[in-house]
Amino acid sequence: MSRIAFLFPGQGAQHVGMGKTMVERYPAAAGLFEQANRILGYDLAKLCFEGPAEELDSTVISQPAIFVTSLAALEMLRTDSPDIVLACEMAAGLSLGEYTALVFSGAMSFEDGLRVVQQRGQAMQDASDATPSGMVSMLLLEIPKVEEICEQARGDGTLQIANYLCPGNTVVSGTNTACEQAAELADDAGGRAVPLAVAGAFHTSIMEPADQRLAEALAAMEMKSPEIPVYSNVDAQAHSDPAVLKDILVRQVISPVRWEDSIRAMLEAGIDEFYEIGPGKVLTGLLKRIARKTPCTVVNDS
Repeated sequence: MSRIAFLFPGQGAQHVGMGKTMVERYPAAAGLFEQANRILGYDLAKLCFEGPAEELDSTVISQPAIFVTSLAALEMLRTDSPDIVLACEMAAGLSLGEYTALVFSGAMSFEDGLRVVQQRGQAMQDASDATPSGMVSMLLLEIPKVEEICEQARGDGTLQIANYLCPGNTVVSGTNTACEQAAELADDAGGRAVPLAVAGAFHTSIMEPADQRLAEALAAMEMKSPEIPVYSNVDAQAHSDPAVLKDILVRQVISPVRWEDSIRAMLEAGIDEFYEIGPGKVLTGLLKRIARKTPCTVVNDS
C-alpha cells in the first residue's frame, strides 16, 4: 500500500475555465462555489469559468479562486475515490496552497479559510501597488550563483530568493529595476530568466504591510490542530500548535518558500505517492525534478 500525500497549488495556477466541469458533474463542488459566492460577495464561479483572464489573474481574485477550485477538486476525488482521501497521511501547499492544505487537514473551516485568503490577496495586492516590484524564475542555475546574482543586482533596491522550488528552479523577488538586472545577469551566467505574471515581490520584506493585516485576520479566527501533518513553506516542518500555525502563516508572506525541502521531508517520512489537487500541474513538474521516479497524479478538470 502506497503512503500518500496531497499537494495543493499556489498563485499562478489559475486559468479561465477552471472548475466548470467539476461544478457541472459534482454537487459537492458546486456547493463550495455557491458558498464562496455568498462569502466573497461576488460571482467567483463566473470569473473562474468565463474570465476575463485579466481579472482572474489579479492577486485579489486569483487567490480565492485557486483556493476554492482546489477544494472543489478535492471533493471530486472524495466522490470518485474516497479511499484515496482517507489514506492521505500528509499535505503541503505552495504559498497560498498552504491554506488549502490546512482546510483539508481540519485546522480551519472552509469559510474561515476563504475569508482569510480574501484578505491575504487584498493585502498583498495593496503592498504590491505601493512598491512596483516583481518576481523572476531563475532556471538552470545553482543556488550559490543565484545568491551571487542577487548581491550584484540588488543595488539600492530589494532582491532576494523567494522560492526554493526544485533543482535548477529558483525564484527571486524584488523591486523592478533589480529584477530586470537579475534577469540580464542570469542570461550572462548561462541560465534562463523568466519574469512571472504576478503583482509584486511576494515572500520579501516588500510584503510587510500585508503580514500585519494578515496577523489581524488570523487572530480573529479559530484554528485547530491539523488531523494530519501539514508541512510549512517557512521551515519545511509540520506544526500542531494552532498559535504556531498562525505565526507561521504570517511569516510566510515575507519568508522564502522552501518547497523542495518540504517535499524531501515528506519523502524521508515515508511518502511514496503524491496527488496534486487543484488547477494546473506545476507541482507535478517540480516533483519530477526532485524525485523523478515518485508518482504524482493530477486531480482537476482540465
